[in-house]
Amino acid sequence: MTIAFSRRDVLFAAVAAVVASRARASDAPTRIATVGAGNIGGTLGTVWAKAGFRVMISSRHPEDLADLVAVGGSNLKAGTVGEAIAYGDILLLAVPYGALPDIAKQYGRHFPRKAAVIDATNPSVGRDGEIATAALRMGAGLHTASLLPGAKLVRAFNAIGAARFGQGGRFPDGTRIGVPIAGDDTPAIGYASSLISATGFEPVLVGNLDFGRHLRPGTPLAGEHSPSEIKRIAAGLA
Repeated sequence: MTIAFSRRDVLFAAVAAVVASRARASDAPTRIATVGAGNIGGTLGTVWAKAGFRVMISSRHPEDLADLVAVGGSNLKAGTVGEAIAYGDILLLAVPYGALPDIAKQYGRHFPRKAAVIDATNPSVGRDGEIATAALRMGAGLHTASLLPGAKLVRAFNAIGAARFGQGGRFPDGTRIGVPIAGDDTPAIGYASSLISATGFEPVLVGNLDFGRHLRPGTPLAGEHSPSEIKRIAAGLA
């Protein structure tokens, strides 16, 4: 089955754009927490802090994150995973996929209270084992949702190398690089879109959370594409 952009999709994108503009307003959630401070969590946390957001990056050993905090400036601090989840209005999941069940078991009750949970995880069978097999079978977006029921999930930041997000969001000719996103909750999509724009990239809504199965390395949407290319590729995916 080929996915086409229906009238509902167009309306969905339009509403998301409106919410994204509201997400930049002063009364919107402004505290971001990263669950994980590796390549993607550390890079995005630093970029968002420099863009003016209040950010807490987290790991099991926050004392080891001093160098990242120094780069991020006064808006960036470090904490444990529990402290970060309590701190953030918006959470970024940036851990190996195999860590999600333990996170869900310990902190899952907090996730439905958040304005958005951005799922930047990617299941890898070689690294994560059976849970990755299950996630790839169901689709990573829906599988993450099954682990965190009630969370307002948006799948994003999955298909572009982490280092690129610290280098600006434009091709040499000035064209903006698109970031494909997928989700079901319109306000959460708006907040995620706002944060993507803050990195200098352009958010591109490609479908609902089920479509998030295409947002990972090794798929046609992986790598760096312009927004128009992302829409063209997404339209041809089942």
